[in-house]
Amino acid sequence: MTDLLIRNATLPDGSTGIDIAVAGGRITAIEPGITAEAGEVIDAGGLLVSPPFVDPHFHMDATLSLGLPRMNVSGTLLEGIALWGELRPTLTKEALIERAVRYCDLAVSKGLMAVRSHVDVSDPRLVTAEALLEVREIVKPYLDLQLVAFPQDGYYRGPGIVEALERALDMGIDIVGGIPHFERTMEDGARSVEALCRIAADRGLMVDMHCDETDDPMSRHVETLAAQTIRFGLQGRVSGSHLTSMHSMDNYYVSKLLPLIAEAQMAAIPNPLINIMLQGRHDTYPKRRGLTRIPQMLEMGIPVGLGQDCVMDPWYSMGTGDLLDVAHMAVHATQMGSVADKRTLFDAVTVNSARIMGLGGYGLEPGCYADMVILQAKDTAEAIRLRPARLKVIRRGKVVAETAPEVTRLSLDGRPASLDPTDYAPKGVI
Repeated sequence: MTDLLIRNATLPDGSTGIDIAVAGGRITAIEPGITAEAGEVIDAGGLLVSPPFVDPHFHMDATLSLGLPRMNVSGTLLEGIALWGELRPTLTKEALIERAVRYCDLAVSKGLMAVRSHVDVSDPRLVTAEALLEVREIVKPYLDLQLVAFPQDGYYRGPGIVEALERALDMGIDIVGGIPHFERTMEDGARSVEALCRIAADRGLMVDMHCDETDDPMSRHVETLAAQTIRFGLQGRVSGSHLTSMHSMDNYYVSKLLPLIAEAQMAAIPNPLINIMLQGRHDTYPKRRGLTRIPQMLEMGIPVGLGQDCVMDPWYSMGTGDLLDVAHMAVHATQMGSVADKRTLFDAVTVNSARIMGLGGYGLEPGCYADMVILQAKDTAEAIRLRPARLKVIRRGKVVAETAPEVTRLSLDGRPASLDPTDYAPKGVI
């Protein structure tokens, strides 16, 4: 017996008229003209059905804390870090859990069902780790949450951080993090990369480091991270997040760096919204975009996933939990405006990020989990342009969120009309 049958779907690869059958929480068939009887039938009406959105870089311990204890007046990365340092001693487990769960509810309403969150372990109390581990269990029925042990203040900069990171991993944090460019010296940064990669190798864990999140073209810890990845046999298990110094590096050096990253089988996780907001703050004009070299990385075959990073916290006063906002900004900042480019960036907030996170059972194929989103859009390019309503969000074959279609009623000069945003795509082009 088929539990759920979705009819007349358009898939991200452009296939149309597709039916999707679900039983036992998994996809059992995905093809045109499925005739099986089903307990529930949903007519997608030719609209886009996508696997869920995936956020490979977020800070859930800080989310929704905007204004506590004060606002970031300069809007800079460094003031944000300082402000978080003021807030951190006042954090309680209960408040952290409440804000994180509230954010997870928002995320699922946007079709986001997997998040990798960095968890600050600079405070030896590890209240952030305790809270996020509890949140991981609370949201498990509807959202997959990976946690990174992240020494926000620098692995070597504060007392007890080295030991706290190890304790966080012992508690069940999934991934080893770091921030080498925020250590006191370049040498300390390089030492931290080596030490943290050694920990990951010894424990059999993945690595995800904030790396070279700076405008300084001489901040080159990503080179060290790639080299240590190869040294410790961590190929395919390491991600470099942000990598914004690459927007300032000379082309000759980058022509050496990108092949090294590819050789190390590293992934890159830029965060377009935050990188554009925080970087280039010391520039007048010309003013740098603050985003790493996404098109060149893609050309090299380097896996690229796009992250939300922040929502209403000391670093970023905006954000909606919508990964299509992230892809939309990436289109503009990277000038990747073709139909093929938009499909690539849609993959960067879905399948690419799922692979980077190592999510099992993800995708729209028989045997995969029946996790999917029906969007009020006809294809991936239109989805990025409109950032449309998530009509149905489905987890393990059950609808967990619904949003009414967006339709505007007009009455102009006696001409009543309904405006559906999907009616404005160029015919025969997309």
